[in-house]
Amino acid sequence: MDDLRGYWVTRLLLERGIGVICLTAFLVALNQFRPLLGEHGLLPVPLFVKQVPFRASPSLFYLFPNNAAFTAGAWIGILLSCLVISGVSARFTWLSVGVWLAIYLLYLSFVNVGQTFYAFGWESILLETCFFAIFLGGSKSMPQEIPIWLFRWLLFRIMFGAGLIKLRGDPCWRDLTCLNYYYETQPMPNPLSWYFHWAPHWMNKGGVLFNHFSELIVPFFYFLPQPIAGIAGLITIVFQLSIIVSGNLSWLNWLTLVLAFSTLDGKFLSSVFHFSFRMPAMHTPPPAFQWINYGLAAIVAAMSVPVVINMLSARQVMNTSFNSLHLVGTYGAFGSITRPRYEVIVEGTDDAVVTPATEWREYQFKGKPGDVNYRPPQIAPYHLRLDWLMWFAAMSTYEDYPWFVNFEAKLLEGDRDVLSLLRKNPFPDRPPRYVRALRYEYHFTTPEERKRTGAWWTRSPTGPYFPAVSLETPGFRQALKSQGWLER
Repeated sequence: MDDLRGYWVTRLLLERGIGVICLTAFLVALNQFRPLLGEHGLLPVPLFVKQVPFRASPSLFYLFPNNAAFTAGAWIGILLSCLVISGVSARFTWLSVGVWLAIYLLYLSFVNVGQTFYAFGWESILLETCFFAIFLGGSKSMPQEIPIWLFRWLLFRIMFGAGLIKLRGDPCWRDLTCLNYYYETQPMPNPLSWYFHWAPHWMNKGGVLFNHFSELIVPFFYFLPQPIAGIAGLITIVFQLSIIVSGNLSWLNWLTLVLAFSTLDGKFLSSVFHFSFRMPAMHTPPPAFQWINYGLAAIVAAMSVPVVINMLSARQVMNTSFNSLHLVGTYGAFGSITRPRYEVIVEGTDDAVVTPATEWREYQFKGKPGDVNYRPPQIAPYHLRLDWLMWFAAMSTYEDYPWFVNFEAKLLEGDRDVLSLLRKNPFPDRPPRYVRALRYEYHFTTPEERKRTGAWWTRSPTGPYFPAVSLETPGFRQALKSQGWLER
């Protein structure tokens, strides 16, 4: 058993790191929740809470399903996250408990009414992380071993689950070719993705091998004594950094990196960095707090049974919560890799009548590819929710993503909230008369093409995605009315 006193550094790193991720998540809610899910958003929460019972998706916003509550909730979450990052909340054990509990309940409230815009695996990971943080205790009390081990168990489920889903999924993970496609077709490339895509094939094969080693072998060492656990944690951190520099996957990899801090303690870090950590004076926490931790361990053990069964199953599912509280779920990522990259390009026109000669102008998104000359941006750990859903939508039809119909209507209305989610509005003075969407196949330019043209992408049209419509198009208006989206 590791020295519990050395866990004070572990607790410090975990709390500050999780606090930064929470701050990011609430900033995303502040900036994006209203246009996506507000009273007049793409998938309005007031409609959702009328259709889904509270017990199925508990949220504080059932009481106040309005924009003022959404904004207030985001600001409160930002304030509480700053209390964590500054260390103020950790000064007293019960203050720490209260702050983390409030953060968990607030973010749970956003996720449980967030519908498809909050249906990402890292939402449940963050909620589970915040819940375990409730039991870490204050900075003046002796660290508790149980929460540290629960963080390691969560880290194991994220990593090993991802490794298993890859081995059982796309054959390119087995023939070591997945990275030949991944950097180009991932949801949101970053400025370095182009360079990774054109790396030598042997380097990409080595990257797949490192992935399998990091996800399938290393996680078992999280539970061993030091220095083995610490070395496994450092390998995981390096692995997560390699993913972070090659693309934008929201805060998934940043949060996983933070969870890897649970494998480190003061003694291990001192031996690695040759630095002596000055341990503060600490007292034993109240017996009640210790017994609560024992109860937590028993509950998590029971809730882990379906998770373990799922991981052992040949029909393994990924990113699934077994309860509406998003606790002790099963995780995984990129079980399959898309080959061609498709993008939905949304356009508008001022023309009163659409003809073959109509001039169309493109809307540009903040993160997803559009203009072939626009360099992929660095966004993560910030999360552009609409851009991500556009990536999914491009692989299917708009009928599978009903919010897209409302999105087109918001563009025709010139809705300021929705337009705030975009990088470029080609109609700054007045809304267009018609909008439509086309689907394109995108590929990174070759080094020769990049040198000659300066472009990052090449693209070719594959056909229409959404027909040209105006607010007066009968079928379009009927679709809006049937969903309760048409503005009164």
